[in-house]
Amino acid sequence: MNTSPENSAVDQPHRMDSAGGCPHAANARLLAQGAVTSVILPGEVEGMAVLGHDALKEFLSHPDVAKNAQHFAALQAGGIADGWPLKTFATVQGMTTADGADHRRLRSLVSKAFTTRRVEEMRPRIEALTASLLDDLEGAAAAGDGVADLRTHFALPLPMGVICELLGVDAGHHDRLHHLSNQVVATDIGPAEAIAANRELVEVLGAVAAARTENPGDDLTSALIAAREENGDRLGPHELIGTLMLTIIAGHETTLNLITNAVRALCTHRDQLTLVRSGRATWSDVVEETLRWDSPVSYFPFRYPTRDLSLGGTVIPKGAPVLAGYSAAGRDTKAHGPDAERFDVTRNSESRHLSLGHGAHYCMGAPLARMESTVALEQLFTRFPDLDLAVPEPELPRHASFVGNSVRTLPVRLHG
Repeated sequence: MNTSPENSAVDQPHRMDSAGGCPHAANARLLAQGAVTSVILPGEVEGMAVLGHDALKEFLSHPDVAKNAQHFAALQAGGIADGWPLKTFATVQGMTTADGADHRRLRSLVSKAFTTRRVEEMRPRIEALTASLLDDLEGAAAAGDGVADLRTHFALPLPMGVICELLGVDAGHHDRLHHLSNQVVATDIGPAEAIAANRELVEVLGAVAAARTENPGDDLTSALIAAREENGDRLGPHELIGTLMLTIIAGHETTLNLITNAVRALCTHRDQLTLVRSGRATWSDVVEETLRWDSPVSYFPFRYPTRDLSLGGTVIPKGAPVLAGYSAAGRDTKAHGPDAERFDVTRNSESRHLSLGHGAHYCMGAPLARMESTVALEQLFTRFPDLDLAVPEPELPRHASFVGNSVRTLPVRLHG
């Protein structure tokens, strides 16, 4: 890989751990070497990662950086095998793999569902769903000797329920869609499993689209289908399925991890929880600091320079697949100070972190994710003020992915 000799970090590419795990120790080591590093992706695919806050902010909005996989040199040269665990991130047709006018067209069709006003209209429904799920969580704890998995019974069904309701997806699909989404974002999955998961996800979403075509409702899927039928070139069939796939995965996985990580952080930093309860900080402050300190997305694939690009003292070669290192940027001491590794809800992180993106591809679901998380945390700790982890935090099993950043289970005692 053609890289600048001035950065020694690129002499020994960092091998991304397909098994996932906690990213922060490796991030700190890599950041000490530079803002950009070369990496080895699963399947021995060469790539790059942008880790530093300032470099990542520049990269995310750079005019010579594309999202469309036609710029992915190894893919276009036939060097990426079917079943490569990250291939869906490159090839799915939708907003996250579109540039320019295509991106604006696709985004405009979806963005109306995620405006601040539209999200605020959903607040009563989100509050009611949250209260109902807390009943379920208490029931699960009663059946489990006082312990329940908060991720399974609360942090997952809240955003999954909200995004599927927004899309008009029947409740019967929820569990399967979450399982398949998990497989799509996993980085330790085998080729046969990856192909099968993608095929089944397309089939399930095809069934959702067919149901909404036959029986349209007041939901985003019906609106997308109507837009396609009004003008055939506005949204093709593959774009429809791709948009549904991206919206479901991004619409629940990120918020699921955000709620989980925030609860973990508060349980292991009781002083910060006290600050919120005393009114010296808000639940919104907790959400923003969690986004910075323990980003729900660790390394997001992919972007591709359309020319050799010098960034942070390193040349990123044209056509290289580049990971956006959100979890690293969130703890970059050059941006967040020498105490960047400290969880501090009084930090005022909102204007500083990049965990919801930056530039044209900034997360349009950000208002929804923020609302769901603040409502969830406030209701959870109001109802169960003594809630605590049931096992030591270091023993919690981690995500098998370097894309998502969280734990697989979160057993808690609701009453301390």
